[in-house]
Amino acid sequence: MAENTNTAEEATMDELIKLIEQRAATYGLLSRLFRVEIDQELLDQLHGMRFPASTGNSDVDEGYLRLAKYLSNTWENSLTDLAVDYTRVFIGHGVDAFSAAYPFESVYTSEKRLLMQDARDEVLAIYRSAGLDKQDSWKEGEDHVALELEFEQILANRTVEALRRGDEDEAAALLTTQQNFLEDHLLSWVPMMTADMKRFAKTDLYQGLAYLTDGFLNTDKAFLDDVLTDEE
Repeated sequence: MAENTNTAEEATMDELIKLIEQRAATYGLLSRLFRVEIDQELLDQLHGMRFPASTGNSDVDEGYLRLAKYLSNTWENSLTDLAVDYTRVFIGHGVDAFSAAYPFESVYTSEKRLLMQDARDEVLAIYRSAGLDKQDSWKEGEDHVALELEFEQILANRTVEALRRGDEDEAAALLTTQQNFLEDHLLSWVPMMTADMKRFAKTDLYQGLAYLTDGFLNTDKAFLDDVLTDEE
């Protein structure tokens, strides 16, 4: 019986590791899609992906459906179309703070919708407490959605490493940090940004990204809540 129990525990741990690896990969993909315009390498990568038809989350399903729809109709000027839409959605015309889905937490959590406010200082402190600092090549604020998503990706990968070496306490601490960051930061403003994305985006790809981001963040919160409840 003891051998069977150990085997079951190993199978469960392997499944948990796989789920966390999948989370990290999704966070990484979302981060890249928000970071800069899509290039040919990323477009080719997206073409090679198989998106699930039914995940149990309607927003995720709608997101994948729209991504698949766009990718099935790409043409020679698709990169140009996507670059124009990226600018339209995330940069706008700079007329005011409401003319685009500005991808910064400060814009959505400060009274006057300004850049480089308290949210930026808060996430910078959190990054540094995890031993991270932005690369010199990154010229935007630290509260950009791409960096916040990448932070979750990094912590998820660290969790996998901790579980593989049998350090469950470290893994639980990392998962708790991910849960807190998701609740205190990403979920506090990203739904407002994705609502704006749906208003401004003209391509199914960026419409799909808005739905996928909403759905994934909500399913990830449920996952983290469930895993950490089991840990107690």
